[in-house]
Amino acid sequence: MNIIIPMAGWGTRLRPHTLTIPKPMLPVAGKPIVQRLVEDLIKSVSEKVENIVFIIREDFGKAIETQLLEIAKQNNVAGHIRYQAEPLGTAHAILCAGDFLNTKIIVGFADTLFKMDFKIDSNKEGIIFVQKVADPSAFGVVKLDAQGIITDFIEKPKEFVSDLAIIGIYYFRDGKRLHDELQYLIDNDLKEKGEYQLTNAMENMKQKGLKFEKGEVVDWLDCGNKNATVATNQTYLSYLKGTDLIHKSTKLTNSTIIEPCFIDESVVLVNVVVGPYVSIGKNTTIENSIVSNSIIQSNTTIKNKLIAQSMVGNNVRLVGKFEDLSIGDFTTTE
Repeated sequence: MNIIIPMAGWGTRLRPHTLTIPKPMLPVAGKPIVQRLVEDLIKSVSEKVENIVFIIREDFGKAIETQLLEIAKQNNVAGHIRYQAEPLGTAHAILCAGDFLNTKIIVGFADTLFKMDFKIDSNKEGIIFVQKVADPSAFGVVKLDAQGIITDFIEKPKEFVSDLAIIGIYYFRDGKRLHDELQYLIDNDLKEKGEYQLTNAMENMKQKGLKFEKGEVVDWLDCGNKNATVATNQTYLSYLKGTDLIHKSTKLTNSTIIEPCFIDESVVLVNVVVGPYVSIGKNTTIENSIVSNSIIQSNTTIKNKLIAQSMVGNNVRLVGKFEDLSIGDFTTTE
């Protein structure tokens, strides 16, 4: 079994956090989003995963490539890098995996995390993972027949047809068949809204008799913008509650940690309250502050601040100041 991770976008909705690294490399509960995704996908299958193929832009740089290959290595899987030179759509991105589309395939787009309470049944022909949503008009959705087989894919329906939103994770038993359908779109220049779409390839496969079934996840965690990423960090930390998330090298002086929090190595906390739901990267120092429900990255200094529901990047120096005040009766400051 192989895993394909298309992740060739920078993630412009998360700027300025994605000005120097792509969105899937941003941390959630102390690990890059893509690492969390890889680990969860591997846990979701009973079979051995042989290869992980990361589809990226060439201008991500060698440092990012090295980090991705290390993620694969840490999970005892062979890692591979392939480039998508142009943003030509989801079908084109997956096809960039080339010869690795030759066996059972899981495709996981690297801007989504999930929680499921079952293993993927690799005997199924195809599985599309979904979750019920309150407003399906913002998503691609699926319709089912009485036997639970998917009959239709509808992109952002204006009228209600289904509340089962496609979350961006797919299983294909026959990777070669998927490859051929993707290649057919390219060879015949079959685009939708200017791009080659995976849903069109799946529609062709369905028309030829392949049965797609739904896999409904317990939780679907979005990382599309700052607020969503902070919320995902909170949810993920709640999953990990009870595990050891605070590095033993953490230096505490007159400080309190309200768990769950992730605190990486060589963090210094002086006169602070941290938590709940805070992730702090390596070599960060926080003094005289209160931090809750936030992601603070590495090599950063924060002093004299009250921070909540925030993202703070790497190598940041953020210093507030205490005020010497003389305020009389019946005064309001806001």
